[in-house]
Amino acid sequence: MSSTPSRLALILGFTTIYVVWGSTYLGIRIAVETLPPFLMAAARFLVAGAIIAAFIAITRGFRATRKQWIDNSIIGALLLLGGNGLVSWAEQKIPSGIATLMVSVGPLFIVLLDWAALKFFADGKRGSRPTLATFAGIALGFAGLVLLVGPDVLRGGTDGLDPARIVGLVFACLFWSAGSLYTRYASEPAEPFTGAAIQMLAGSVWLLLVSVARGELIGFSFAQVSVNSLWAWSYLIVFGSLIGFTTFVWLMKHSTPSHVATYAYVNPVVAVFLGWLILDEPVSPRIFTAAAVIIAGVAIITFAKTRLPVSPPTTSPAPATGAAK
Repeated sequence: MSSTPSRLALILGFTTIYVVWGSTYLGIRIAVETLPPFLMAAARFLVAGAIIAAFIAITRGFRATRKQWIDNSIIGALLLLGGNGLVSWAEQKIPSGIATLMVSVGPLFIVLLDWAALKFFADGKRGSRPTLATFAGIALGFAGLVLLVGPDVLRGGTDGLDPARIVGLVFACLFWSAGSLYTRYASEPAEPFTGAAIQMLAGSVWLLLVSVARGELIGFSFAQVSVNSLWAWSYLIVFGSLIGFTTFVWLMKHSTPSHVATYAYVNPVVAVFLGWLILDEPVSPRIFTAAAVIIAGVAIITFAKTRLPVSPPTTSPAPATGAAK
């Protein structure tokens, strides 16, 4: 494990995933207008993973053990196929407002799974017990997000939504949360950027397999891809993957899961701000109020103390039970 990063490095890392990932929902929505969702995601992560792997190989040599390849391939399946792939697929038919609202349950999944890890491993090293303040922050953040997105969702109506895509978004949150914790608690972790490269390369394979199984390549032609979708895809490679995803993997090694998960609340605020700044979309007092509530929830989660497990009184050290597969 690398040395503890500076406070400035952590601030820059959180700022990156807050701002960059706040713009990717729109990027995905535009990209899947003319690109098959799983094929789009597979190509995106293949290119990004290859760039990172090539850079590492040239600068210091690409080194990873067999177990690190296996662990990060599993993580790639959870994060990029189960998480990103399902979101890309769902956004073909689900409005971005509803998608954003549903993805915001991610922090709750992460906190609950981290709590479950504490009980399952029982080794004093993995998992943590959330405090009441953490749950209060999650509830406040979710309430602010409902205030931010909810009225627009209600005005747009929810008639005709594909139930399968709604379920897909819920599972996307679950898979992403599980992959996030696997990233943190792998028993033989790879260097963060090496791990990110393996995850993206392996994830692209998983995504391509699903794309082929769904028949996305049948009848597909690059001539049908719009310029806007191509630009959005390129944006997702550079900002969503090369910058955003690698930063996320790094943060999961150096911060707590509940803190990193706060991006799910901040991203919609950033998306609204970018819409106002770039597209001249209107803002209202409701939006400012919602932003304040969300920021308050994030602050509570950030400053809440994590309850560490209490070691049972034993006469000799007990062997650790369980291991990250």
